[in-house]
Amino acid sequence: MQNDIVKCGLREQNNNQFVDTIEKEAYVWCEKDWKHDEQEHAHQRAQLTFVEEGYQYFHIDKKIYLVPRHHVIWIPSGKPHRITSEAKTVSLMVFLFKNVFNDDFYRNVHVFAVPPVLKEMILYASKWNQLVKEDEEQDLFFKAILKSLPNFCRENSPLEIPVPSDIRLIPVCTSINSNFKYSLNADELAEKARMSVRSLQRIFKNETGITLQKYLQLVRILKSIELIDTGRYTLSEIAYQVGYQSLSAFTASYQSVMKTKPKVKRIT
Repeated sequence: MQNDIVKCGLREQNNNQFVDTIEKEAYVWCEKDWKHDEQEHAHQRAQLTFVEEGYQYFHIDKKIYLVPRHHVIWIPSGKPHRITSEAKTVSLMVFLFKNVFNDDFYRNVHVFAVPPVLKEMILYASKWNQLVKEDEEQDLFFKAILKSLPNFCRENSPLEIPVPSDIRLIPVCTSINSNFKYSLNADELAEKARMSVRSLQRIFKNETGITLQKYLQLVRILKSIELIDTGRYTLSEIAYQVGYQSLSAFTASYQSVMKTKPKVKRIT
């Protein structure tokens, strides 16, 4: 008999569909060394994941969302998602909600940096880790977090890499992901897509919502976050490794995407 698989208190039923017998309206699950199986799964609870250490990639609806340290991702209930990460250590807090408020915010995926107030609320909530019995203070506190999320999320974070459905663009994306250190060569990319440069630029923007140059920038910044996480390199070394000719250019690009300046991770 195959052993049951349990994630965050949810038990796998079949075909990576997870169900729960927990009656609580909401609960939190913290793990200091998260293990990934990279299998797509879904469940009927809405999910708020806070990355306390490391980073994660969430693969949802043909998009790849980066959730770095001290960011959160909101995933509506029933939304299939797959998670990957190359970080050495990933520490997470996962909040699971049975019901949500009637607001468009809760129907869509959101990634955003955690403001100080929300961070303190989330960390305080860790005292209820894996508690599934009724607790009045916890219920009220979690409802306050849930209600405040739309206000904390001022705007969608640009930390997502769209995956085009037009198969002609897949070699283009593959090339950029493999050669992000170098400047874009529109002629070469158009040749890979077997179309003119103008057609490539138009179709790529229609398919992904961003330009080729913006796609390259996102790939570079996401790669820099991985390098920062290793704690092995200075910011100048990282800037060069991801294709920037100066630290100032890298810092400006990083800040435009992440809304904060890059900082070297110190290994203790």
